[in-house]
Amino acid sequence: MTRTTRGGGLDGDPGTGFLHEVRDAVSARTGLLVVGVLLIQLAFIASYIGAFHKPVPQEIPIAVTAPNAPVTAQAVERLRALPGEPLKPHAVRDEAAAVEQIRNRDVDGALIVDPRAPGDRLLVASAAGGSLSQALEQVVGAAEQAQKRRLTVTDVVPGAAGDARGLSSFYLVVGWCVGGYLCASALAISAGAKPANPARALIRLCAMLLYSLAAGLFGALIAGPWLDALPGSVMALWGLGTLLVFAVGALTLAFQGIAGVVGIGLAILLVVVLGNPSAGGAYPYPLLPDFWRALGPALPPGAGTYAARSIAYFKGNGAGGPFLILAAWAVGSAALTLLLSLLRQDRRNPDRDLARMARSSSVSA
Repeated sequence: MTRTTRGGGLDGDPGTGFLHEVRDAVSARTGLLVVGVLLIQLAFIASYIGAFHKPVPQEIPIAVTAPNAPVTAQAVERLRALPGEPLKPHAVRDEAAAVEQIRNRDVDGALIVDPRAPGDRLLVASAAGGSLSQALEQVVGAAEQAQKRRLTVTDVVPGAAGDARGLSSFYLVVGWCVGGYLCASALAISAGAKPANPARALIRLCAMLLYSLAAGLFGALIAGPWLDALPGSVMALWGLGTLLVFAVGALTLAFQGIAGVVGIGLAILLVVVLGNPSAGGAYPYPLLPDFWRALGPALPPGAGTYAARSIAYFKGNGAGGPFLILAAWAVGSAALTLLLSLLRQDRRNPDRDLARMARSSSVSA
């Protein structure tokens, strides 16, 4: 058992004191890292609660059709005038066009108005997010009730039996993102927090690519045929997972090239703290506050979640934009990682290089 001697330190050495032991146990650099961890933790709490604590429908795109143009126009104006602008309605020629727009991910629902009947029909796609289809049903249902009309809801793109509330795509993407920044962190920390030279940076990126191929494949197999949670093409999901994991990993390597170990925290801040709550997983974009709704589609988790749902349920419709966003993150981050390694190589310590040259000369002599 360790005891403190009178006037001595915690280890019994009279030449040290308590403050000296504290400085030995927690260096100034470690203290700054702890403060950084605290800030990330508080940002995590603020971001998740800020995004999820009060979901309010805002400008949900919805198609509207009726037997004739005047009735359609009246229905559109009625929905557009709802307080708070929860819907963004537009007219389409018929029900077939409305269904096509839902399946193309151009709209999240459609209202089929029939003045000759006592009620109207609402078409939704719960595969795009259960909370979104429920919000659409509540908003349109209240509007119909105000007109003393009944509402019948039809799910034209339902989620799979093993995909509760359409969240499997989101969880798959979260898992891929976690693997991306953890693998990149392990690759960098194993031999120093910053790339020592371009060759090492290139090797790490190649290792990251191999890891991404494996992670993408097994993630797609787990979510698809093994657990039967997501339908759709396994090959397409594999491609998405590979691109997403590599994009997040390359992004982490780039941050580490900029800030060393602190770069891991920056990657977590961007991908986890900001990216996950704005990804449209638990609450799709029309239910998120303005900040998260604008940010989400541009970050890897949001692009990945939207693309995964498109592949699983919408035959890939709407996935082109998210794939381009992920490709931009992947290529840009990889290029930045290599560039930073080149710049760091050019800033090597000249005294160390001179000493190395002197040693080489002495050996030759």
